[in-house]
Amino acid sequence: MEGRSCSFSHFLCYVLCLAAFCIIPSESAVKRYQFNVQLKNVSRICHAKPIVTVNGRFPGPTIYAREGDRVIVNVTNYAQYNLTIHCSGMGGQTDQPTSRMRHVYDFNVTEQRGTLWWHAHIFWLRATVHGAIVILPKKGVPYPFPQPAAEFNIVLGEWWHKDIEAMENQANQLGIPPNLSDAHTINGEPGPLFPCSEKHTYTMEVESNKTYMLRIVNAALNDDLFFNIAGHNMTVVEIDAAYCKPFTTRALLLTPGQTTNVLVHAAQTPGRYFMAAKPFQDAAIPVDNRTATGILQYKGVPTTILISPNMPPLLAKNDTNFVMSFNDGLRSLNSAQYPATVPLHIDRDLLFTVGLGKDPCPSCVNGTRFSGSINNITFSRPTVALLQAHYYRMGGVFKTDFPDRPTSTFNFTGAPSAANLGTKVDTRLSWIPFNSTVQLVLQDTNLLGVESHPFHLHGYNYYVVGSGVGNFDPNKDPANFNLVDPPERNTIAIPTAGWTAIRFRANNPGVWFMHCHLEVHTSWGLTMAFLVENGNRPEDSVVPPPKDLPPC
Repeated sequence: MEGRSCSFSHFLCYVLCLAAFCIIPSESAVKRYQFNVQLKNVSRICHAKPIVTVNGRFPGPTIYAREGDRVIVNVTNYAQYNLTIHCSGMGGQTDQPTSRMRHVYDFNVTEQRGTLWWHAHIFWLRATVHGAIVILPKKGVPYPFPQPAAEFNIVLGEWWHKDIEAMENQANQLGIPPNLSDAHTINGEPGPLFPCSEKHTYTMEVESNKTYMLRIVNAALNDDLFFNIAGHNMTVVEIDAAYCKPFTTRALLLTPGQTTNVLVHAAQTPGRYFMAAKPFQDAAIPVDNRTATGILQYKGVPTTILISPNMPPLLAKNDTNFVMSFNDGLRSLNSAQYPATVPLHIDRDLLFTVGLGKDPCPSCVNGTRFSGSINNITFSRPTVALLQAHYYRMGGVFKTDFPDRPTSTFNFTGAPSAANLGTKVDTRLSWIPFNSTVQLVLQDTNLLGVESHPFHLHGYNYYVVGSGVGNFDPNKDPANFNLVDPPERNTIAIPTAGWTAIRFRANNPGVWFMHCHLEVHTSWGLTMAFLVENGNRPEDSVVPPPKDLPPC
């Protein structure tokens, strides 16, 4: 196995052991799934190619469970690629079936309910290897909002005509970004605005005067996506598997990795209405600006009715004002049953600068290759699993001196500075004592150009207590933090030329990856990891690696 797939997937694989030995309540159920990773020939937009799928489906199958259930997924990999599966938002549990190998993915659903997702977490395979996770409340526990008549899963994604792995490998060799996608998709279908795609259109049937819940996942690799429905407002009730105060909106924004549950009331004149997904990008960066469409169709309406007049008004690609207003409307439910436990006292106060740079590469097209960095450090993936090295106290694998603040300060969002383009390539972790409260400010920088970065933290949810444009001011900005009902998330976007502040309690021991969820930036090293030490009790400590941990 080559170093890249060995280190990253092995590191993620071992994290599975953290959930393997939890006590299962007697009233819980065991849900079993079989995932076969296999190639399948798929045709989209007049192009056919083999893609990596789970069970031959694109998107892959949905995992259904209730809070408190145990989930067992048997994974068999028939594809030619080594593969890591990550359940995003579920404590970071991850598994690696290597080529032609079977492996069991076993975890408990603890104190979570809502919509999450699973996906491949090695190379760019998650373009086609992904699916939703639906966690229902415990039996007898209602939603904190009116019960919908039915629920629909909506997975947004991207499609490339070319082989995704060959394209990524070529781009890495040349030191340039990979090609933009050729289409966006709704449940794997681009919709009738694309050629050869009338039969490749997702349709959702509703009945008049009934309310439905849509569980929406942005599984796109590199694009923030708007989503709206012609003639229908949406009421947001949950984000990243955390209930929120309901609020009504004409459109949604989801960054890669985010999930949103909405209620839609079918109260329009019976007909056919487009659902649309198109990108948001408010920086001077190329983006696939094409729109994927699906159809919301009222029951009893013939499919021959003209659908073009019912296209929703599409937001401008750079509609920053809407994005800021939408994000400002997100608030934790903060009820007696679902309180917002925001840390008020802070033990660790961190400032991480985020950006892109260029490093020397004699074999690349321009003599340089793009790199991503946090506090000017580009993450180097080791050849030994980080969690394994931590558990066995192996030396020489990583350092625990990741800087709490940038080693050099400058006007982070000012004019680009060529002097700041070089980065240090290293494997340095941020050491956090167990049960510490952490405040982390993520600051965008203008090294090559400002850009919004969606950041995902494995193993934790966190509260988004503040955000702003420009440079974070530690003397003024905390006075405006929302410490009462901030949104609870596992993925959040840093505003272009701005900052975001999050808070969480480090009560989940282990090594936890944090990375930009734009896959192109993850490929360039825009990642780091936290090492959270053990607590004093056995249940607050990292458990041994599983006996069937796949070898590197």
